[in-house]
Amino acid sequence: MLAGCNQTSRMHTGSIGPSSASTPVAPHGEKALADMSADELAGAVRAYGARYEGNPKDRDTGLAYASALQMTGRNDQSLAVMRQMAIAHPEDRDVLGAYGKALAAAGDLPKALETVRRAQRPDRPDWRLLSAEGAILDQLGEATQARALYEKALVIQPNEPSVLSNLGMSYLLANDLAKAETYLSRAVALPGADPRVRQNLALVIGLQGRFSEAEKTASAVLSPEEARANVAYLKQMLSQMNTWSELAAEDRG
Repeated sequence: MLAGCNQTSRMHTGSIGPSSASTPVAPHGEKALADMSADELAGAVRAYGARYEGNPKDRDTGLAYASALQMTGRNDQSLAVMRQMAIAHPEDRDVLGAYGKALAAAGDLPKALETVRRAQRPDRPDWRLLSAEGAILDQLGEATQARALYEKALVIQPNEPSVLSNLGMSYLLANDLAKAETYLSRAVALPGADPRVRQNLALVIGLQGRFSEAEKTASAVLSPEEARANVAYLKQMLSQMNTWSELAAEDRG
């Protein structure tokens, strides 16, 4: 929703990755994908693509490559990689979870939901899968079920920023901006919060008309130029929305 934010996904946050962290992390201790600039992401895609070509069944490489592809908007290619990973590792919960995320990013929400649920184990539930299932349900318009899953995830992993962020975005989808801001503010204040969480918070603040505060919030993870561009785009978008609302009211009159 924010101009200049190239890390787009149909999932609210990167809550599924090859590790238990909320942000997809590259293998071998490399920089987290969510922390990379556009140029760094392009480089990561090339590097992981070369590794994947050399060993297309390697789990960590496949997960990182698919995540990098998603972060650059190449969702169909990411899905193709994860489909191969799921064939090579049919019982791996992380792989199945990431496959579900790739399906959701590519727009196949029903199959994404089925895949994430298949990866879950009722006897040992994974909070990341609960959060991912909730994000998919939110996109299917099942907000009540989604929020119940986020709460279950928070019981297992209290104060997890990615889950709090998903909960905040759930309220944003319902246009409850005050509650969205509450949860996103909590998430941002916690260690390990994904930079995209702060961008989501900036969006919610900006949607409430507090543009200077939104720009300051976004500046913590974006360059000043990108933060200003985002706020300018948001102002333009809201202005256009108001114009269309006025025209619709005139038509009704």
